Amino acid sequence: MVEVVAAIISASFDCGRVLSDPRCLQTHPPLRMLQDNFKEQFLMTNLFDLTGKTALITGGGGVLCSAIATVMAQHGAYVVLLGRGREKLEAASKKILEVGGRASFVQGDVLNADEVTRALNEVGDVHILLNGAGGTHAKATTSPTQSMFDLDFEAMRYVMDLNFMGTVIPSFLVAKQFVERGEGVVINIASMSSFKPLTRNIAYSAGKAAAKNFTEWLAVHMAQTYSPKIRVNAIAPGFFLAEQNRHLILDAEGNYTPRAQSMIRMTPMAKLGDAMDLGGAAVFLASDASRFITGVTIPIDGGVQSFGGV
Repeated sequence: MVEVVAAIISASFDCGRVLSDPRCLQTHPPLRMLQDNFKEQFLMTNLFDLTGKTALITGGGGVLCSAIATVMAQHGAYVVLLGRGREKLEAASKKILEVGGRASFVQGDVLNADEVTRALNEVGDVHILLNGAGGTHAKATTSPTQSMFDLDFEAMRYVMDLNFMGTVIPSFLVAKQFVERGEGVVINIASMSSFKPLTRNIAYSAGKAAAKNFTEWLAVHMAQTYSPKIRVNAIAPGFFLAEQNRHLILDAEGNYTPRAQSMIRMTPMAKLGDAMDLGGAAVFLASDASRFITGVTIPIDGGVQSFGGV
């Protein structure tokens, strides 16, 4: 290695030219090697760069999606948070700005196509869509005091719509931009229940299974019908604490419920996930690092999917 470095230094002085001079590179192979290594390292370190990209993140005021937005912003993306509640959106975007990221927010309901269209008109060009709006409802979840026969049909319908149509509607509307541009990225937030239904959460499990299926359908349709540069993938979080499942994980005193303790036992890493754990996978799927990946759902679950239970 010392000999190689010495040869490069010697060649540089002898040649008196910069690395970009092709004549110098032809007469001094060590310089060619240095240039090739530099190019490779430069490309590798920039594969995850999202500079110049606008990421629209639905459900952006929530715990998980605001964390994902923060990591995306740290990798250069301009993130726009979309949701219904102004207070949460404003607080989340402010935190991103405080750590040096670029962020803003826009209000809209993902189940209302007119509101999403209005939001897109306000945002302008979108390069990355992350569908993070979703959740469950206490009236659509069984419990020791609420049997399946006590569940509210309207609550169940809302939960299924939120997790499925709340992904479909923004995807269809943003995809129009992607088709015109010939490229773009959709990242959906799936769930452990996309693979296998979780007990109690009938509507949520069905909605998230549909979202995973939609991810696969849209990935194939975009690649075959419009452009292979339009990629669609999903992230499936394991057991995380978020607003929509707080009533399942924490009791009134703030302690883990028996269900939460069961979640931790089913996780080989023996803990709940941290919201920031999702950011790396999102950046990977949004960036050129995954340019030949489409139609997959990546579990971020501490090993849940690999665990057989014994």
